[in-house]
Amino acid sequence: MSRTSQTDPELTHRLSRRGMLGVAAGATAAALLGAATAPATAAEAPAAGRGRPVLPPGRLGIQLYSLRDKVSTLGFAPVFAELEKYGYDEVEFAGYTQGSAGPITLAQLRRLAQDHGLNPIGSHVGYYSSDPSAYTFAQNLTKVLDDAEALGLKHIGTASGPGRYGNTVDGWKRAAEEFNAYGAAAKARGMKFYQHNHSDEFAFATDNPKVRLYDVLLAETDPGLVYLEMDIFWAYAGQFRFSKRPDGSPAPFEPLDYVLRQPHRYPLFHVKDGVSDPSNQFGYRMVDVGDGDIDYQRFISAVTRLRGERLAHHWQTEHDQPTESFTFARRSSAYLHSLREKC
Repeated sequence: MSRTSQTDPELTHRLSRRGMLGVAAGATAAALLGAATAPATAAEAPAAGRGRPVLPPGRLGIQLYSLRDKVSTLGFAPVFAELEKYGYDEVEFAGYTQGSAGPITLAQLRRLAQDHGLNPIGSHVGYYSSDPSAYTFAQNLTKVLDDAEALGLKHIGTASGPGRYGNTVDGWKRAAEEFNAYGAAAKARGMKFYQHNHSDEFAFATDNPKVRLYDVLLAETDPGLVYLEMDIFWAYAGQFRFSKRPDGSPAPFEPLDYVLRQPHRYPLFHVKDGVSDPSNQFGYRMVDVGDGDIDYQRFISAVTRLRGERLAHHWQTEHDQPTESFTFARRSSAYLHSLREKC
């Protein structure tokens, strides 16, 4: 999607995702107008080489936010049937309602996923709200965990940033304390709590411009309680935006290095792609996986080649605003399945 307009697409993404969250049956995000499924193109062409597949078996998922238009108009059953055809193994939820397709119980949703060979691997829920009845970790932790447990999820997390108390070091420490509490409660249920990044997490603390906020999150959360889902696109957007401190001094970082230093903290990834575009604030324009400049052969291989890590991670495709969501899902799966490690 174009990121050159004056509207902040990252904020739009967060607000529209928030509208998908919740369990109560009823209204969901408005259906998006979808074009007819496009024919296969270059991104689906098999990669050259005969090496081992880069993508580990049984570990390809999709964040259902990418298919919110189809879920809200068709319901989960037709969507899951398509994902099964495309070779997906897992799904990550961004809400449990299905709009005009009618209500569905959590037990039905879990069974439906299983019937299509899809493992419900995780879900995004809001961090906090000013509404005491809101479906968030801060306001209704027990309900959030009850629902995750009913779905058989092994991971339950949030795509909200830890800026609840401001973007100071102490503000993020305070949020980290809350994340630790959510992590402990999730662990008691046999689940892992996780936080999904956007690009702002890689900014610098407003009260100490030498400190990167993401480093505060890592340092102040218990690695046995709080896990990370790296959104690879947004991490590289963060690299573009925040490789210099506010005073202009260099502060380069490589997103992959965070993972390689602590691979156990990253059970989940969002695989989304972007074409380099230094003319916009994020440095990339989001595209279907395989059409962009992020080297997924390198990134995934580097993680899965670590000893004991090949099957320790889950790779979820995502596109915030796909031109046609089924086409995105199909092409992204075909591309990732085609990747081979270099001999």
